[in-house]
Amino acid sequence: MNDRVVLKAKDIDGYLTDDDIKIIDELKKMYYSQMPHIHNLPVMEDMRNLIALYNQIGEKMKEVCKANNQIHIYSFEMPDEMHGEVSRLIAKLRNTETYGHQEYIYYTQRGYEMLFNFVWGTSLQHDKTHFLIETPVNIPFVNYAIHKIPNIDTLIENTVMCVMLRGALLPSMIVSKEIQEWHSNGYITPFALFKIKRDETKNQENMEYILDLKKSYFKLDDMDGKDLIFCDPMNATGGSIIATVRFLEEQNIKPRSITFLNIIAALPGALRVVRAIPNVRVYSLWMDPCLNDLAYILPGLGDFGDRLNRKDKDNDPRNLIRLVADYGHNVAKLYKWQIREIEHTIFQ
Repeated sequence: MNDRVVLKAKDIDGYLTDDDIKIIDELKKMYYSQMPHIHNLPVMEDMRNLIALYNQIGEKMKEVCKANNQIHIYSFEMPDEMHGEVSRLIAKLRNTETYGHQEYIYYTQRGYEMLFNFVWGTSLQHDKTHFLIETPVNIPFVNYAIHKIPNIDTLIENTVMCVMLRGALLPSMIVSKEIQEWHSNGYITPFALFKIKRDETKNQENMEYILDLKKSYFKLDDMDGKDLIFCDPMNATGGSIIATVRFLEEQNIKPRSITFLNIIAALPGALRVVRAIPNVRVYSLWMDPCLNDLAYILPGLGDFGDRLNRKDKDNDPRNLIRLVADYGHNVAKLYKWQIREIEHTIFQ
């Protein structure tokens, strides 16, 4: 097995259909049609034009996603009365003033809790299960409460968290924690840690996605026949998950299912993922229409990983354990079982 696996942009573009390329080009032209005028805001007429354009773009993306049943967008599928919450959350993550480390962690936690509920908690097909909880009130006697929640044990107890480092580390811990809390016996997911990055010196047309197996930690047998969950806060091109899943396929690993969870996705990335990975389901809180020439999402929210984790010093890159420590004592304590699994994966 080679130490590095490289996936090139032309490989993932080859999955797109002619219709995909047509709608991607159309939405990019629509988006760019108003951007040169953005400096005129808040001139009321320009503001109205921009709102109308965004509504038109949103409706077109909604139509595309509805025609592709592997793609699910919270803001397209949830009831209208819930749209304000997700829209406000994405606005906070976009805002350059939301740059404090702990504040960004807070909004990331909220986002992935919403995603978990979108994927597993809101389904009507689940039976109900009951929890008996002893409360702190013990006068005049010890008190108990009964709580009824959806029984989703069979949907989540076969899962493995596949972490595409680094910005995906905390989101993966959050979803693993949600699984633990929802499972009737507190199931702790195994972790598979993949060191994959894209070559930022290249543009969208010649981009490369590099999987460094020397700095990855996983057991192939633990993933065969399992439900794999990938949490990548931003799905721009889809290249990272496609490269990882193609590597697993080459090792004859056959997952039972693959679920891809994003805070924000670009339409081109979502389409590439579902064309390249037949048994994947993509869930995102929000969808943006296009990418720039450097393969960044537009309008986007910047580099999620750097804003969540803060940048490493060039001469002192952090390993995973230091990265977890930098999340702070409260976060480390909250996700102690997940951190234990990650340590076991690295040091086994």
